[in-house]
Amino acid sequence: MDRTIRRRVTEILGLFPAFDSERFGGIQMSGRDAWKSVVDGFGEASAHILFYKQGEFKGTTVFSALRSPRAKRILVWHLQLARLVPLVATTQSRVTVFLHGIEAWRRLDYLTRAALRRVHLFVSNSDFTWARFVEFNPEFAEAAHQTVHLGFGTISNDARTANGSPPAVLMVGRLLRSENYKGHKELIGAWPLLVRSLPNAELWIAGDGDLRPELEQLARSLGVQGRVRFYGHISEFEKEQLIEQCRCLAMPSTGEGFGLVYLEAMRMGRPCLVSTLDAGQEVVNPPEAGLAVDPSDSAAMASALVRLLTLGPEWTAWSDQSRRRYATKFTREHFQERLTSALAGWP
Repeated sequence: MDRTIRRRVTEILGLFPAFDSERFGGIQMSGRDAWKSVVDGFGEASAHILFYKQGEFKGTTVFSALRSPRAKRILVWHLQLARLVPLVATTQSRVTVFLHGIEAWRRLDYLTRAALRRVHLFVSNSDFTWARFVEFNPEFAEAAHQTVHLGFGTISNDARTANGSPPAVLMVGRLLRSENYKGHKELIGAWPLLVRSLPNAELWIAGDGDLRPELEQLARSLGVQGRVRFYGHISEFEKEQLIEQCRCLAMPSTGEGFGLVYLEAMRMGRPCLVSTLDAGQEVVNPPEAGLAVDPSDSAAMASALVRLLTLGPEWTAWSDQSRRRYATKFTREHFQERLTSALAGWP
């Protein structure tokens, strides 16, 4: 008796991190918009999605993959999920993998590299991400690749001039030891220099995690605890309010593959401080929508922040240019159009 399980074949299968993950971030946010584009293009009946939740790869996710339909086209939204491709692909499947950043900036394990040999198109969220990926995995340097910059939201007409007091720098992100590359320590470390020029300047840190006690202790040890305010976990509404009330956003990170939070700030007319060491410059294009510094240079960081906090013609120009750059390049619709165009080569 033939016990072979004949799995149906669907037009397109998406391998995505769960959209309801407790660690919801830029990958999940962009993934949700990306999948909507795919469904709009292929129709719900022809599109199937397989979600991955943190910690489930060896169990539930593999089992789900074995039960999923095979697909003519496969879109992998996180590099770790590429190892599932052999379980869901046919011999004719066209595979696209999206690279987001730091997860691709290392030498990949053998199983992942083997799975990536089946990829027909690599898509990255920045040129920087692609360059770092091939630096560690040079055998893929000649593979087909396109950069698809991310996008966020729609054009806002609600941005207001930052004329409140005190002058505040906002930093938004998880405070996790595993993500201790965002620049929190460097920002706090530069604050004693900054307050010499702007004594009433404040640093607002939104987000929570196991790194927070160490950051609070650092602020106390430097004597700036009164100038550094920790908000903890905040809602999306609260985040918008803080962006509107601050004068600039800062994330002098060394590990951003893109940085959606820059777009959230630019959308509201807030210039950004980015690092010279990752993809932040690709988004903000200093000095168009902000400034870039080496995070290890506290004096340069303090000087740049003084400029970004000082209201006047320069700040007004940055605010206008930030909104314009967002509106012409980085809305959700821009991202979806770029992704659709990249995937248009699928037969």
